[in-house]
Amino acid sequence: MTHSDSTYAQQVADESAAVLRLARVAYECAPQAAALRTETKNQVLLAAASALETHADEIIEANAKDLQAGRERGMPENILDRLLLDHDRIHAMAVGLRQVAELADPIGTIVRGSMMPNGIEMRQVRVPLGVMGMVYEARPNVTVDAFGLALKSGNIALLRGSKSAKHSNQKLVEILQAVLVSHGLAAEFVQLLPCETHESVQALITAREYVDVVIPRGGAGLINAVVAHATVPTIETGTGNCHVYLDHELDLEQGIAIVLNGKTRRTSVCNATETLLLDAELDSVAKQAVLQALVDAGVRLHGEVSELAPLTTAEIIPATETDWDSEYLSMDIAVKIVAGVQGAVEHIRKYSTGHTEAIATTNLVTAQYFAQHVDAAAVMINASTAFTDGQQYGMGAEIGISTQKLHARGPMALPELTSTKWILTGQGHTRD
Repeated sequence: MTHSDSTYAQQVADESAAVLRLARVAYECAPQAAALRTETKNQVLLAAASALETHADEIIEANAKDLQAGRERGMPENILDRLLLDHDRIHAMAVGLRQVAELADPIGTIVRGSMMPNGIEMRQVRVPLGVMGMVYEARPNVTVDAFGLALKSGNIALLRGSKSAKHSNQKLVEILQAVLVSHGLAAEFVQLLPCETHESVQALITAREYVDVVIPRGGAGLINAVVAHATVPTIETGTGNCHVYLDHELDLEQGIAIVLNGKTRRTSVCNATETLLLDAELDSVAKQAVLQALVDAGVRLHGEVSELAPLTTAEIIPATETDWDSEYLSMDIAVKIVAGVQGAVEHIRKYSTGHTEAIATTNLVTAQYFAQHVDAAAVMINASTAFTDGQQYGMGAEIGISTQKLHARGPMALPELTSTKWILTGQGHTRD
């Protein structure tokens, strides 16, 4: 073994040990977090929001180090956009914390209750999940969202951000921990795990004795790796290969606006539109108008050259099978002509990641067919895919968009970060 190999092996061992140590501390803190009064949680959240804005320049300075390192490594612009923190985005994070503070505390909420025939009172109440591990990529805003939602729902946030956002995450957690301590709480209610080696992820997702749930948030590679190798229960936040179908019965101006907003508003997010499906019965002039609007906005078109070339003078990038299931996260869109709403549903069923699917139509029956037959966490009728977002849903923030069907689906916020337990109250009852 070379010196560099032995050094790396030692680093791996040190990081794995550190993750388990921090996870153990989180496990020990979990009962304290679960017992917090709502008033205390809200005070901390509001103070944290103010602290972020007060220390915005420090956060931006730390973020600049990550951006510079990313540029030197040749990080794509769409990933750099995810990584970027400026005054507006810091303010948005603060607004999210304030919104979470205003939301009802889910802990202790009675989901259902009844009385047994023998007089035993039954209540099913919401309780925290416990220690919540997050594995995420170059999105430092996730650090703050995870802290806020975890605290309000009585959970401990154990955060494994990416190396690319190392300085940003460290500064954010430093600020959040200072707020916790100033309110007499343990700094370890939020912890940032080491991120130099992949083994720190493996240590987190297999720490079953300390960690109650792991939530991966990022690209398909990260999510699939966590789901495949985790022994801790995992909630999958999927990638977004989001489609928009333009029916032949539509308000064309609205349809174009929906496609442009979904595609160009912000290409680096999971609710961005990645595939446009055009009804074969949509007249050629309308099809040309849609494609021209995309081209004018700087969007590159991928599709079958023979069917799209007659509709535009712009270059058509020949589509392969990969294009239909790609999450571009860039100014690219796949375009396909389909046989009506049935053809759209068939295509979506084959290639969708189950995130968000949209239709533009003025026909109520067609809209109902689409909504009933498309299997996704969110279905938009005459609205942009960009609306699949916890803040837009009034949740304050989100941990991610769950695309699985067990436990939670769609934007995950406070109720989705709880479990339940049954409390039965008797008067000395015994069972025969």
